[in-house]
Amino acid sequence: MVSNIWIPLSSSRPEQMLATELQPMDNLKFALFLIILTTVSSNNDNDLDWNFCGTWHHGNNPLSLNLNISTGCKGISISASESFLSINGQITAQCRRSEVITFKHLGLESGEDIKFCLDWEPLLDQLMLTVGEKKLILCSPASLQDSCCTDLSDGPNTQGADYGILNTEINHDFITDKTRMAYNFQAHSTNYTELCEQAKWESGPNKCAEPPYAHKSDVEMKEDFKGHSVTSPAIAGRPVKSNITVHLPAALKQAVKNVSNVACTFFKNISLLQEAHKTAKPINDVVEITVENEIIRNLPEPIRIDFYHEAVSKRKTRACVSWDTRKDSLQVNWSKDGCKTEQSGENHTVCQCNHLTYFTVLVDLNRQPVPHLLELTVITYLGCAVSLISCVALIIYLCRKRRRSKEQSLPIHVGLAVSLAFLSLIFFFNGVLANVGGESVCTWVGAVLHYALLCSFAWMGIEVLHTFWLVYMVFTPRLKPYIWNLVGFALPAVPVVILAPIGDIYGLIEVPPSEDPENPYKMCWMDINENKGWLAFCLTNMMTLALLVSSGLVMLFLVYRQIRTRDEWKQNRVAFLSIWGLSCLYGTTWGLAFLKFEPISTFILFITCILNSFQGFFLMLRFCMLDWMQKQAGGSGLGSSSTGSTRQHMLQAQEKS
Repeated sequence: MVSNIWIPLSSSRPEQMLATELQPMDNLKFALFLIILTTVSSNNDNDLDWNFCGTWHHGNNPLSLNLNISTGCKGISISASESFLSINGQITAQCRRSEVITFKHLGLESGEDIKFCLDWEPLLDQLMLTVGEKKLILCSPASLQDSCCTDLSDGPNTQGADYGILNTEINHDFITDKTRMAYNFQAHSTNYTELCEQAKWESGPNKCAEPPYAHKSDVEMKEDFKGHSVTSPAIAGRPVKSNITVHLPAALKQAVKNVSNVACTFFKNISLLQEAHKTAKPINDVVEITVENEIIRNLPEPIRIDFYHEAVSKRKTRACVSWDTRKDSLQVNWSKDGCKTEQSGENHTVCQCNHLTYFTVLVDLNRQPVPHLLELTVITYLGCAVSLISCVALIIYLCRKRRRSKEQSLPIHVGLAVSLAFLSLIFFFNGVLANVGGESVCTWVGAVLHYALLCSFAWMGIEVLHTFWLVYMVFTPRLKPYIWNLVGFALPAVPVVILAPIGDIYGLIEVPPSEDPENPYKMCWMDINENKGWLAFCLTNMMTLALLVSSGLVMLFLVYRQIRTRDEWKQNRVAFLSIWGLSCLYGTTWGLAFLKFEPISTFILFITCILNSFQGFFLMLRFCMLDWMQKQAGGSGLGSSSTGSTRQHMLQAQEKS
């Protein structure tokens, strides 16, 4: 006996009964199917699934994949020539495919010999070809039929050839290292009753509790169709809330033209559908909703799918996605287009979609929702606008002061103000450009924003170095202004120019808010979800920021230690304004980005946003206060100038010593 008995449930709403009830034969077929899969999953030596691997030795001509797959149970042939890799056969229950695909279209190179594997899962009617690292779905998973091809035995094979298949393996057993043009296999059909009897004899006491399965429910839409709900089969001993419920709206009847049946296929634990995304993980359940020979799109009333799944942390983003096999039939490509997501708890996700295809819930592994994103966005936009105006005013003030003063630190202050103004300008219009221009525009805007940020970091570092030069290298001649300009404006362009041609570095980024993850904030920046983007982000931004903050803090300490005994520093107002002003110059406020830990992470987030977005304003405020203090002090003391006055104080201190 099998401990797990699977029972199809009725509609979740009593007033909406199934238009086509599952017949007893369907129940028996599904029970047999689960018995077989349970046994197969518990055995290491799987006699039902079939695997063929080899290495294609080809020529230098353009390569192509020739597919000719039809229904039946006669056999399959894998052959290879100088330019073609061919798969021909009749082993599927529902799948038909006949086409020629170039390897260039698949994004595959045709240089060295190509390793490939062909995997056949008869119980799911699934055929997959793995070429290099690409998995191509030749026949997508389908529901069970009355019988399937479960026994592929060796047929007549060809002799050796110059081009063909070598290093072959069948079901992971090595066959030969000789090159052959073709391998032929004969198939035999087996019905599910025989497979069930075999499973009973071969099964042991330990069985898989959740084998992969596919179950199909047909719904007939009559003339008075007013909507209908279909629920996936449930396993005995598990709550009903662990199943999927699909609600078909009344508008679906109006959209269908020629037929009146809708097929809902429930998939569970299908590895092929769960390994199809780099940065996100689909849940174990997938639903396929189809109408035979018809494409249903833009429904006025969406289809509602209730997914019940394992608990998903609030820090992870969930999204309802679909896979349109007509657009991309060879590879699973989950897309958010046409679906809306409603999170009804950690275990429940509601999807509302306006088309028919495969559906599931995608859990983002990298992108975490940001709390209070709307408030932070408003603060950032306001801060960038104020900083832009402040920096422009400061540039005008410093340029006028430069005409009547010989202070050599003024060009450095101007460079910092220009870089902050440029950064504020790009960031202020970043969101607008991302929403209007999309991915193509964001590739360039993201690179420009990266350059502007590196320019700001460079000029803050120059401020630190210049202060060190004034304090500890008093009698050493200072560098010319054009050298500082090269370091501040030309050097940051080097990494950007190197990274831009690589690709997949800059692009459109979506930042989801915790309150409404379905409506993320769009911006142009570095795609840190990709390995290349994350590596570039760490090497150029994080390392530069760590160096800047650490050197700025050290410089603040050194300056404080040198002049803390002066009478001016005994005034709390002067000491605070001096430390605060130097912090703006050195960019030490950016170091708060490293202090993201609970329970004060939200507070740190707001403080970081305020200080860094308003940095241009605080920088202007510093020079205004220094100018006011200079007038109050009559041109003497600490408040008499900016960092340039430090050199005069140090000279006086050395003369006294």
